[in-house]
Amino acid sequence: MEIGIDSFAAALLDNGTGKTPSGVEAMGQLLDRIQWADQVGLDVFGMGEHHRPEYLDSAPAVILAAAAARTQRIRLTSAVTVLSAADPVRVFQEYATLDLISQGRAEMVVGRGSSIEAFPLFGFDLDDYDALFAEKLDLLLTVREQERVRWSGKFRPALTGQGVYPRPVQAQLPIWLGVGGTPQSFARAGTLGLPLMVAIIGGDTHRFRPLVDLYREAGRRAGHTPEQLKVGLHSLGYVAETTEQAREEFFPGYARTFSSRARERGGAPVTRAHFDAQAGPLGALLVGSPEEVAAKILRHGEALGGISRVTFQQDVATLPHARIMRSIELLGTRVAPLLRASSSTNSTNTPGSLEAPAQ
Repeated sequence: MEIGIDSFAAALLDNGTGKTPSGVEAMGQLLDRIQWADQVGLDVFGMGEHHRPEYLDSAPAVILAAAAARTQRIRLTSAVTVLSAADPVRVFQEYATLDLISQGRAEMVVGRGSSIEAFPLFGFDLDDYDALFAEKLDLLLTVREQERVRWSGKFRPALTGQGVYPRPVQAQLPIWLGVGGTPQSFARAGTLGLPLMVAIIGGDTHRFRPLVDLYREAGRRAGHTPEQLKVGLHSLGYVAETTEQAREEFFPGYARTFSSRARERGGAPVTRAHFDAQAGPLGALLVGSPEEVAAKILRHGEALGGISRVTFQQDVATLPHARIMRSIELLGTRVAPLLRASSSTNSTNTPGSLEAPAQ
């Protein structure tokens, strides 16, 4: 099982200092985190895409290219590319270029996006939400397969044999489909034979099993092998030395973020009881000690019929940089070995003596 981090490059109030870092400071800290994730042995780092004032990830391929120059082995991916509001040809060129810079470590996770600000920004109609994505995904997959492309659709001028360059190092640039809870999205991923990244940020993880089964059955009917039909899990998470410490540190920022979102939508603020339930044995939050988090991921994997990758999103808690760096270290040196060995919480694995990069 691969383990990694997803980031939205949040530039939010730091609840450890009371100061908001500048964009330069926040970006520098983000690149330190990606470099550190590589050094402690994590498998993948993903960058989201938003077009809002509290995030710095509107150009994820640029951030990942900068990270490629500072890393050696970690895979670098979008998480997710809002494909409905993008030009698939340009997206492919950006990630093919990233693949060259990183010497074959680029991937992308594409989706429709849960934030809608990209649609009016780039002149797209939300009424075309799904049709845009379906057409653009078709073009992206066509460009991946063909150097010279012949293609036509409704929302973009036709291609009549133009070449799309550069081509990536990898024979086939990995493209995952990022999904939330829409059955049609799960079925589409299976029919196309694309690996699936499931975003589960609330509720009980096992409730997604029928949708994952739908994905696998659609893939089987389309003739794809089980090896092609990989399932990844994206969850909110944070690791500290003890479960109590992890929850106490993660809750304040988590509550602020989700209470603010609830107010925007006319909902109720987050309570500690709600948080504790989500951090409990069946809830989606991966917040706890290394042993508890590893055990919970293994339970989630079993509940979903097997997963190939799990990625943590820590930005929502607006934690101080030092705490996030320590969480990344614990993920790489204690959680990842437990998962790779599929062992129980009595594993004797211990962290190595690593030094963090200068901050």
